Amino acid sequence: MTIDQYLEQHRQRFEDQLCEFLAIPSVSTDPACATEVQRCATWLSEHVRAIGVPHVEVIQTAGHPIVYAEHCTAGPDAPTLLFYGHYDVQPVDPLHLWTNPPFEPTIRDGNVFARGATDDKGQVFLHIKAIEAMLAVDGSLPVNLKLLIEGEEEIGSPNLAPFVEQHRDKLACDAVVVSDTSMFAPGEPSIVYGLRGLAYLQIDIQGPNRDLHSGSYGGAVVNPINALAHIIAQLKDANGLITVPGFYDAVLDLTPQERTSLNALGYSDERLKADVTVTAVSGEPGYTTIERLGARPTLDVNGILGGFTGEGAKTVLPARAMAKISMRLVPHQTHTDIAEKVMNYITSIAPEGTTVSVQDLHGADPVLVDITSPAITTAAKALEETFGTPCRFTREGGSIPVVLLFDTVLRAPTVLMGFGLNNENAHSPDEHFSLANYHTGMHAVARYYAMMGEA
Repeated sequence: MTIDQYLEQHRQRFEDQLCEFLAIPSVSTDPACATEVQRCATWLSEHVRAIGVPHVEVIQTAGHPIVYAEHCTAGPDAPTLLFYGHYDVQPVDPLHLWTNPPFEPTIRDGNVFARGATDDKGQVFLHIKAIEAMLAVDGSLPVNLKLLIEGEEEIGSPNLAPFVEQHRDKLACDAVVVSDTSMFAPGEPSIVYGLRGLAYLQIDIQGPNRDLHSGSYGGAVVNPINALAHIIAQLKDANGLITVPGFYDAVLDLTPQERTSLNALGYSDERLKADVTVTAVSGEPGYTTIERLGARPTLDVNGILGGFTGEGAKTVLPARAMAKISMRLVPHQTHTDIAEKVMNYITSIAPEGTTVSVQDLHGADPVLVDITSPAITTAAKALEETFGTPCRFTREGGSIPVVLLFDTVLRAPTVLMGFGLNNENAHSPDEHFSLANYHTGMHAVARYYAMMGEA
């Protein structure tokens, strides 16, 4: 039996096991789910051990545990690869917008619907199933393989950096493989070579010492929500350009060759508008949509809280208001520099009569990957042979902070070989993962490991 035949023979079992994995509510940001996060780590470790990986650990941290495993019997001449993924998931709110409960995985229309389906449990699990197939058929792996699967990615990986730095010898490798990104389009595999960074802030505005009657105090006391709206309105100009002084100073512009290559991908504005049901796209003038999505910085309000939002009318002048804002960053911006500039600017434009505080919640720096490394060129070839179409090289607008960590600490190139799709509702209700990509991804991963072992 070949590896491809094994993968096809066990399709249904692999789907059933994925659903079991997805049913565990491993929401890392919710303290009420801490026990479930631990249970998920235990379940995953037991599964990896059961498929024949000899060394598996659940390593406790100051937060949620790390699952570490290794199968390093290919010999000193074979390359060593480190696979990184995460088993924690985003919160499920708003719950009422889910078609099925988020931790009751449901298969319909060729997709599995559940929180974590595409980000990142489904993509982690297809690697584990590829490993299972190779061990079941060949009894060995063609490469020395290490697995590092954490439980805190969705909260900024606060304990991963210390772990990697303390265990750099244990984690030493020739390349890191990450499947936490998206394909360019259905049936069109891609490797991401650029990731944006992130700066995430919270603005809190305190006005009067209590909520006030708007008829008795309105017009004399500054309304914190009005003050917040005033601040937000001044973060961008009418053309969508960010007005924070120095915000664009360090931005590394796209080269003419990169612009030509990105725009040759044939990204469709019409498909984007139809997908999210909007009538127009917008963004920084002078750039195409695909350039704005992955290669230009952004500033967005992610949430606002304040005042009365219940049914009916209540004429209240609220005592406080809050907003969360995020900035997606591009090379060579740094999250510390941008956070400081935005915080200083917000403070400088705060209306008198309010007390404004800004917190830097978390951040990550952007990443550019060298697409000429052997690990990446081999991945592109494996994807092309599996999907039967050329592999695309793209930038992605999201952030994976650990990629920079691996580059600086392990000095290893990262292969961003994702199998999700951009419209699979990661971080949103009705998150899902294409079962076709789930299964095809297994074939691609097994082929990649085999090709790396032959290199």
